[in-house]
Amino acid sequence: MKNSFIVLGIESSCDDTAAALINVYHDGYEPVKTDILSSVIIDQLKLHSSYGGVVPELAARAHSEKLDFCVEQAIVDSGLKINDIDVIAVTSGPGLIGGLFSGVLFSKGLSLGLGKPLVGVNHLAGHALTARLIANSFFPYLTLLVSGGHCQLLVVESPTTFIRLGGTLDDSPGEAFDKTAKLLGLGYPGGPKIQERAKTGDQNFFELPKPLCNQDNCNLSFSGLKTAVRRESERLISKQGLISDKDISNLCASFQKTVADILVEKTKKAMDLFSQNNKSIQVKQLAVVGGVAANEVVRSHLKFLAKNEGFQIIIPPAELCTDNAVMIAYTGAELFVKKSFSDSDLICRPRWPLDKKAMALLGSGKKGVKG
Repeated sequence: MKNSFIVLGIESSCDDTAAALINVYHDGYEPVKTDILSSVIIDQLKLHSSYGGVVPELAARAHSEKLDFCVEQAIVDSGLKINDIDVIAVTSGPGLIGGLFSGVLFSKGLSLGLGKPLVGVNHLAGHALTARLIANSFFPYLTLLVSGGHCQLLVVESPTTFIRLGGTLDDSPGEAFDKTAKLLGLGYPGGPKIQERAKTGDQNFFELPKPLCNQDNCNLSFSGLKTAVRRESERLISKQGLISDKDISNLCASFQKTVADILVEKTKKAMDLFSQNNKSIQVKQLAVVGGVAANEVVRSHLKFLAKNEGFQIIIPPAELCTDNAVMIAYTGAELFVKKSFSDSDLICRPRWPLDKKAMALLGSGKKGVKG
């Protein structure tokens, strides 16, 4: 039997307080099998729904109130005892600074009390490495990271080495879903609301723009698409005096299809680049990760693309697409077995790009590179 160790993962970068325990079997510096022992997520939907988005101060307070209960429940669900934990992994960036502080300070205290090593994890790396967790994906592989706050096309070369081929220049798809849902009066979170209404709509009813798709690069933009939906809604109000339920369904369906089309077109360009630069790879893999990867239309469009382009596609189950602590625990395990971490000076990083050599897509400020 291979060596194994227990990892506690803690995630609090946005509006979900999460904890998970996994058992990682490894052969030297390589994880070979992972058992998910427990996964607990305490969401804050009710707390933020009336605001139409996450309020950072409220989120941070909720994390500090729920972290101990969340971790305790994860330990109980796993059937283990707290002293069975070998490693603690915690999201230390990027994200909302208050939530990150809550998670990191809690984890530092637990690490000190138990005398266990602490590993800081990049939240985005957690998403990207989910492909390794569920499918033993081999390096290098192509990843479309598409979530509420981020959208990037990356080549994953190792747990710490990422090459960004492109990314969003403005809103992420998740932001566009949330803002469009708010505009149409559907509430928060926008992704599930729009997906549900789109089921009764005509996806070809409105012709919406696909920004940057005429450019031969892998960068994306969703702000103009969101603006186009607003203009269509204003036009309908001016013409009819209101927006009917059918209009809303048609707008949702057309918006959702356009997002999927943009992602397909830009992912196709990234596939071409990946293939050109990795001609010796016999099995090319595309991992689609992040919260928006749970959208049924986005998934189906990308599956069709991957089949046509000869890529094996890896899409995590919905519960591992959205923010969770399983991915943080697993990424912590990857770093731990390779000894690629330091727990003595762990800090919170509200901005923490995966590709450290790439120019910032969204500029930078006092806190560092934005994207």
